[in-house]
Amino acid sequence: MKVLGRSRSGLAKESAFRFTIRENMADAANKYPENVPGKFYVDDQCIDCDLCRETAPANFKRNDDGGHSYVYKQPETPEEEGLCKEAMEGCPVEAIGNDGNGA
Repeated sequence: MKVLGRSRSGLAKESAFRFTIRENMADAANKYPENVPGKFYVDDQCIDCDLCRETAPANFKRNDDGGHSYVYKQPETPEEEGLCKEAMEGCPVEAIGNDGNGA
């Protein structure tokens, strides 16, 4: 992506920016141990905002002692899968991961 900016002399100059886009910012290495095995998980970036539990209550629960969410049941239907994806996409800190392997 090229962006034109102004130099000190007022003349336009060209600079290039490179962006690295990660599809998912959650880190499987930092997922909570309460997560059941499977492709969806919550990592230690969770701020306990309740969005995932409101969006997909059949799949996310709260750890009251730790103050965070976790996946207690992997999705079993296309509807649950869609709600888990919606929760992941809506997570304000990108703490929900999908490693895609279902293991």
